[in-house]
Amino acid sequence: MNSGRREFLAVAGAAAVAGYAGFRGGRSAGPQEVKAPVQKPLAGAMSQVAVVKAASYSHEIADAMMRGILECGLDVTGKRVLLKPNLVEFDFNTCINTDVAVVAAALDVFQSLGAEEVRIGEGPGHRRDTYAIAELTRYRTEVPKFDDVFIDLNRQDVSVVQGFADRKEFYFANPVFEADLIVSLAKMKTHHWAGATLSMKNYFGLVPGSIYGWPKNELHHIGIPTSIVELTRIFGPKSFAIVDGIVGMEGNGPIQGTPKPVGVMVMGSDLPAVDATCCRIMGIDPAKIEYLQMASDILGVTEEARIQQIGETIQSVQTKFQLIDEFKHARLA
Repeated sequence: MNSGRREFLAVAGAAAVAGYAGFRGGRSAGPQEVKAPVQKPLAGAMSQVAVVKAASYSHEIADAMMRGILECGLDVTGKRVLLKPNLVEFDFNTCINTDVAVVAAALDVFQSLGAEEVRIGEGPGHRRDTYAIAELTRYRTEVPKFDDVFIDLNRQDVSVVQGFADRKEFYFANPVFEADLIVSLAKMKTHHWAGATLSMKNYFGLVPGSIYGWPKNELHHIGIPTSIVELTRIFGPKSFAIVDGIVGMEGNGPIQGTPKPVGVMVMGSDLPAVDATCCRIMGIDPAKIEYLQMASDILGVTEEARIQQIGETIQSVQTKFQLIDEFKHARLA
């Protein structure tokens, strides 16, 4: 990064002025019990979502990301931040994962904002060798000091949460609990079972494959919409989303679709609101995406009238994604 832009980020970081209330899990290496936050109904609540234009994966995306974060009023001073990209599979012919430029920019931005620690964590759902896919996607070569900041969430010591859907307990990697803030660096994609995969679905990578297998089979047994909602219930209160819609994926996502340039990043602390906004940008009706309706007014806001739009309007950036037959009914009118 050039010195002028780094100076801009540092000055902007010092100017951030809003509060964030997260919960802090235990820090011991051994298994322990962690209490999930209690959700309260959100009737009448409003949420903010920022839509920021980013035409390409150039060095300018860090500045765009910083603007969106500051407009959302996020303060990370002194906090431990875990960046959670979507790093699920690799194919040279398409764009499955959160682009490495977005991950590197987020690392730089959150450090500039005064975070005590910024780490990157992912537990890929398909590839068992996380570091091999990090090589293929250029994460290892293009993220500064990658080996010092990256955590394979599939193979960490774990702690238990009591109550996950109909399971009495569920395990997650300790770094997930140790973080004060989890940033869902999701990719804007369609999904052949869920309709769309965005900031909420991205949390499947928080589930350790060493316990629940590949491709996180227990979540599929519970049900994809239910699992998405449960992950958001547990981790949403200490989350912020930055969805990489610079180039998304349409059609038979999340792996076999085709690239779809949109030229935006979508951000906010209310994950259902962010995902509902992404759906509208993609030309998808969020009222017809099951997990968003399950989460609506319990975990976040999905009604357009109750989302305060910051930056670009949905109409100005809307780019209708191709949908497979099973989800053509979800097309916005």
